[in-house]
Amino acid sequence: MTFIGNLIWLICGGLIGALSWALAGILWTVTIVGIPWAAQCFKFAGLTLHPFGREVEYGGGAVSLLANIIWLLLSGIPLALEFFAFGCILCITIVGAPFGLQMFKLAKLALMPFGARVERK
Repeated sequence: MTFIGNLIWLICGGLIGALSWALAGILWTVTIVGIPWAAQCFKFAGLTLHPFGREVEYGGGAVSLLANIIWLLLSGIPLALEFFAFGCILCITIVGAPFGLQMFKLAKLALMPFGARVERK
């Protein structure tokens, strides 16, 4: 069932979301200092391609907090707003609600990517 959900997910905005994460990653790799942020972007671009059957667990320490603050100021807010807007649009219908909930999960992740781990259910 997760395969079908992930396949429909790509059509309902998952591909656009993954491209957004990848674009942010490419922009972060322009500087040497931004490579850790780029690595997170590419990791979550992969998650955005197939989010069903995976769960995000949050944790981290002081370094993750500092990295999340820098991320939030430079890239996190636009990505979170994009996923939030897609989530609201998808939740208008009953069929799109599960996909909208995945978009909200990714919007939260876009605000705090450092210290987050992806786990399979």
